Amino acid sequence: MRPPIHDCHELFRKPSPFGTGMRYSPHAMNIDKYQELIDAAAVYDVAQKSPLELATNLSVRINNRVWMKREDLQSVFSFKLRGANNKLATLTQEVISNGVICSSAGNHAQGVALAAQRRKIRAVIVMPITTPSIKVSAVKALGGEVLLHGDTYDDAYVKARELEASESLTFIHPFDDPAIIAGQGTIGRELVSQMSDQVSAVFVPIGGGGLIAGIASYLKGKRPHIRIIGVEPEDSAAMKKSLEAGGPVTLDHVGIFADGVAVRRVGEETFRICKELVDEIITVDTDQICASIKDIFEDTRSIVEPAGALAVAGLKKYVLERSIKNEEFTVINCGANVNFDRLRHIAERAAIGEEEEILLAVQIPEKPGSFRKFCEALGRRNITEFNYRYNDPKKAHVFVGIQIKHGVEEHQTLVNNLESLGYIIADLSNNELAKLHIRHMVGGSASNLGDERLFRFEFPERPGALTNFLQAIGTNWNISLFHYRNHGSDYGRVLAGIQVPQDNSSKLELHLTELGYTHFEESENPAYRMFLS
Repeated sequence: MRPPIHDCHELFRKPSPFGTGMRYSPHAMNIDKYQELIDAAAVYDVAQKSPLELATNLSVRINNRVWMKREDLQSVFSFKLRGANNKLATLTQEVISNGVICSSAGNHAQGVALAAQRRKIRAVIVMPITTPSIKVSAVKALGGEVLLHGDTYDDAYVKARELEASESLTFIHPFDDPAIIAGQGTIGRELVSQMSDQVSAVFVPIGGGGLIAGIASYLKGKRPHIRIIGVEPEDSAAMKKSLEAGGPVTLDHVGIFADGVAVRRVGEETFRICKELVDEIITVDTDQICASIKDIFEDTRSIVEPAGALAVAGLKKYVLERSIKNEEFTVINCGANVNFDRLRHIAERAAIGEEEEILLAVQIPEKPGSFRKFCEALGRRNITEFNYRYNDPKKAHVFVGIQIKHGVEEHQTLVNNLESLGYIIADLSNNELAKLHIRHMVGGSASNLGDERLFRFEFPERPGALTNFLQAIGTNWNISLFHYRNHGSDYGRVLAGIQVPQDNSSKLELHLTELGYTHFEESENPAYRMFLS
């Protein structure tokens, strides 16, 4: 007889099913037991069976049939309510009498708040101060008691565990819990009845690993021929690095763009399952994610969050690199909680991610007719951006955006053609400094600042953060260049030139380390050398 869901922890007391290479955990159990938990999972009092829809436009464009699992259509616009509700369903009234607590940057918080509201129990949600307001408001609307604490998820997590002890609350982990994994695994159960046998792979976003662990646990038992492929941002690839290392590792830094999967360390149990069942992990960059948000919009007229587009981005990279045609794939659109003001940045980067725009720095002669001649060399291509300022009597550096239609091949052909005409070219299409800052500030340079060093900084976007940053950096050295632009994300980005005498270099580096701001030196970046120094 299948065990009832509230007795699922009895399954965890069996001997470890894996070898001595994996540390035994009281949560570890045979993978096939997860299918039983998934079949018994309590999710449908809050979740719907999300549709599986053919992405017609994307399918034609990449020459494969693509099916989208629309978890962005759930009532909280994310799959997270499945696991949260299932976890609460396993707990007795005595256990949750004082309420539950969780730490989250948004989607898990909404799932816990909704599940608690349905059961009329208290829900305390600790969220980073940097959490987008749309997510904070959504949690409050569901009756959650929101406490904003710290700048990162890790800060919020520590605070939540403190309150768990001091107020006798029950902590609801966002991913590393069998009941959470089983709840998310109901997506896999639905796919079994929705997908045709022709589907060869399912692409799943990875943060902490709860979603892919649940889906893989079910699908590998029912459709073992289907490949399970995880997708992570290049700058938040905690699961990929953990699998490479042979155990969970803690990232020093995680990217901030795909905030829904910005996890420094994956779960012990999710790692174990992924090690056994996940076939491959693909990483994608910000531009590829933005292009995939556009792809999903064009097929569904819905705007997913960056994490929600990971699966599409991974699929596109997968079929392109392997020249795959005429196969069927499924992608999980896992969430759509995105701030409206972030769309500006997404739209700006989508064209580059789709290989529809390239950014070049071009040296042309400083004489009448040079611009016209250069434009003629581009043919009938549309110029999307052109930035230039006089600086030298003989040569000029222009920053130019050019629209292309045939991707990588046209990109390289154009660069080669321009070089053959004698133009000195620097391709900036993959240059983060150029895309975030230089394109917006070309024209200002100072050739007499021999002691200037250039840094990119990231800091939490919160009231007073910019003022604090200026005070901290400008205490000891003169700021010779400063550029800040709000990109609609949770973190502010600053480009700063700092005049540092040679004998102060070590002092500066120590000072920056003590400040704790994430920073990158760009003093040797060619974009800086051509346009700002």
